[in-house]
Amino acid sequence: MKRVLHSRRAALAAFAATAAVARGMDASDQIVIPGKRSMIVHNDRPDDLETPIAHLNQWLTPVDCFFVRQHLPRPTVSEAGFELKLTGRVEKEMNVTLAQLRQLPQYTVPAVLECTGNGRAFFSPRVPGVQWGRGAMGNAEWTGPRLSDVLKLAGADLNTAYVTANGADMGLAKTPDFIRSLPMKKSLDPATLLALKMNGEPLPSLHGFPLRLIVPGWDGTSWVKWVNYLSVDQTPNTGFYMNPGYRFPKHPGAPGAPVNPSDLAVIEDMPVQSFITGHTDGAKVPVAALTLKGVAWAGESRVAQVEVSRDAGLTWQTAQLTGKDLPFTWRLWALAWRPPQPGYYTVLSRATDIRGRTQPLVPTWNPSGYLFNAVDRIGLSVEAGS
Repeated sequence: MKRVLHSRRAALAAFAATAAVARGMDASDQIVIPGKRSMIVHNDRPDDLETPIAHLNQWLTPVDCFFVRQHLPRPTVSEAGFELKLTGRVEKEMNVTLAQLRQLPQYTVPAVLECTGNGRAFFSPRVPGVQWGRGAMGNAEWTGPRLSDVLKLAGADLNTAYVTANGADMGLAKTPDFIRSLPMKKSLDPATLLALKMNGEPLPSLHGFPLRLIVPGWDGTSWVKWVNYLSVDQTPNTGFYMNPGYRFPKHPGAPGAPVNPSDLAVIEDMPVQSFITGHTDGAKVPVAALTLKGVAWAGESRVAQVEVSRDAGLTWQTAQLTGKDLPFTWRLWALAWRPPQPGYYTVLSRATDIRGRTQPLVPTWNPSGYLFNAVDRIGLSVEAGS
């Protein structure tokens, strides 16, 4: 009975959180999760926890308010018994311990981790899946050995096409195992790590303790948690989470129209993106000086500029970029504004990267609700004397 009641509470909480996202209320309907600040709870088993946007107005996202996405129940992994199996096209199959991983050169890479379905709640027509708002993302510093150095321990054939990663999490009943394959070129990138630490501390269980694959610039699905198996293969894994899952249309189609599976490609590099994080949709503000602010990032590219409109897109002004300008991370942006008079104002943000990619007015609709990157918008009610 306790479990039934708990499940009902979780379902109600998830419904409330989805409704809150639709209303632009990022922080009002939340439940406390052990080890986390107050988060937006979409599911409790597995954990799908969204970061309220108030926690995203900083360059590094604190671990205790960093979003969580889990496809399968979280495993219990002991440090003492942990081993990473290296197999496939290698000179010698071997199991690597945490002590051996810690003996390798350690590197720290700041990078944005974003759920592939971040922003799914904003698609029209709506699509099934976790109804993420703006908060299925975060920027952290990841520390551990390079994936390439770990592969070399087993004498991996670096001319092989793929590296396949699996974790300790397992599906229940007919739920497929979560397995992802990474092209060798990306596997050998110096920024691709097997992280032991997050923001300088050991990885928490919620984020993949003791070992997580870090694939900077790519969608969060590639960042396999609780990694305990790596295989060097000539072909990619054919499981659900490679095909048909986590694929995106090669060509835009009509919203709501069926998509031909042959027109879907594996998602890799993330698009240019920005979100307004300093105010929530529908917030009331006084006729006084204020600062509009947010974050912007561009996958494997870098942000060149962020523009902000206070009049629903009639005019645009370039925002100031702050924070560290590094590969794979986000930039903070800010723009000072004094509303001229009371009224309702539609505020927009759009980012452009160094490749010339700019956020579109509307996203590419797809039945899975992936890669939402449309111009962000919120409404602000400016009130006299408030």
